[in-house]
Amino acid sequence: MHIVELTAYHVRIPLRKPIRHASYTRTESDNLVVSCRLADGTIGFGEGVPRSYVTGETIDTAMTLLRRSRPADLVAPAAADSFEEAVRLAERIAVPTAEPDPRSCGSNATRCAVELAVLDAYGKYFRKPLSAVTAIVASDLHRVRNRVQYSTAITSASGWKVKAAAWIMRLYGFRQCKVKVGIAGQDDVQRLTAIHKRVGPSMDLRVDANEAWRGEEAAERIRQLEPFAITAVEQPVPHEDVACLAEVRREVETPIMLDESLCSMVDAEAAVADKTCDLFN
Repeated sequence: MHIVELTAYHVRIPLRKPIRHASYTRTESDNLVVSCRLADGTIGFGEGVPRSYVTGETIDTAMTLLRRSRPADLVAPAAADSFEEAVRLAERIAVPTAEPDPRSCGSNATRCAVELAVLDAYGKYFRKPLSAVTAIVASDLHRVRNRVQYSTAITSASGWKVKAAAWIMRLYGFRQCKVKVGIAGQDDVQRLTAIHKRVGPSMDLRVDANEAWRGEEAAERIRQLEPFAITAVEQPVPHEDVACLAEVRREVETPIMLDESLCSMVDAEAAVADKTCDLFN
């Protein structure tokens, strides 16, 4: 069965309330949705979320990349006779970038939308759930679970709202919570004091600075939050300053996690070689 058409859509989704962190304030989400049509008419859909402050992509650059490409350019060969072949086909999807891309992440969201659309279409055609991909590409790690456990997040809430959010997370029975820190005009120590007091000692707390801190202040900022038993600090500095984290790791007890600086295999290999983190997101 072969692919006959890929169609891209720009979908703007207004948010009910602004989402704010140190890197960005967002009141709407510009998403890329791709549909993949097979020769028999089966249609699959995939979504990507271009973010300029993460991979450098915008919805406009993503749409431009796709306009310049034919399905055969992105997916070659554009055919599969089994779901296993479809998964291998998806692994070969290549979306060329218009600019130099030393981190190999300049088309991540675009590729994500195309890949999911292809897998969704072939999954429908071969009657396979998307979860079957894991068993194919990482059979040694694949485990069937009857329950899914996930964490919650407290973003920019302050004052009584942050206290209420913490109580709610505890009442809902969450066991892990990520707290956004480094937001202009907010005191991280005061917020963590209020949150830790209300979620209780059994809650696994980690913090996410979203690149908020300068390299020279990162260690001190982290040490100020360590009394709250935080288990990780996510992306404390901007990507361009990530090399300083090798020294920061020696100055703090809390594990460092990369996020905005972990967008490709190039980033991952650099993080290991340069010893800039303990954890990957």
